[in-house]
Amino acid sequence: MSGLADVFLELKLILMPFAALLDVKQDDDKCLYVDTRFIQANKKPVYFGGVMLKKAFVSYHLMPVYLKPELLDGISIALRKRMQGKSCFNFSKVDDHLFAELTSLTRAGFQSYRDQGFV
Repeated sequence: MSGLADVFLELKLILMPFAALLDVKQDDDKCLYVDTRFIQANKKPVYFGGVMLKKAFVSYHLMPVYLKPELLDGISIALRKRMQGKSCFNFSKVDDHLFAELTSLTRAGFQSYRDQGFV
């Protein structure tokens, strides 16, 4: 479990600088859940992302890539292989190279949300 805990902490470190500018809904030893402060017509905020510690892996959710799939253009095959669905990446070990790429993707996602007026 300590290996996954390390993965969780590393992924959480990627999301935290952006979370500080958004609305943190949950932040504990198994989950970081972050919304924007932008309220949609359905009275709910726009989800930005999260990190969740699961039994066999850690998931990193990044909703901007769901709303703007073109953000995924040019990501490495290795990072794409980590995708589960349209906006989730799963990891079972720390990978500095992929985490650096995910940091850049998260930065681009934040900028995309800013451009769309969600931030």
